[in-house]
Amino acid sequence: PQTTPARMELIDSLSNAFIYAVTGNSTTGSTSAITDQQLEYFNKLSKSNFSVPVLIGFGISNHKSFQLACQFAHGAIIGSAFIQHLEHSKNLQDSVQHFIQSIKTKSS
Repeated sequence: PQTTPARMELIDSLSNAFIYAVTGNSTTGSTSAITDQQLEYFNKLSKSNFSVPVLIGFGISNHKSFQLACQFAHGAIIGSAFIQHLEHSKNLQDSVQHFIQSIKTKSS
């Protein structure tokens, strides 16, 4: 979020796949909610004219945060929540499918 517009342009010019937009200055897996400041940053990202897709990461851990990030970017990256889910797995294939489904579908 502290990246200047000039640096964002440089990053875009050097990118050939996607830009990983980090949501804040925290350790991955340590945040649980998207703040108003992050929403301002997401809005800034969505208005930028990048030449490659933008993916938002850090703090994306469930259906709600994934959907919110995807409103402002081409997608989102979920790391820590996925690893934590797998740590409790007894059946890796089922666990992966369950986690992906939980991200794609709103919980009741």
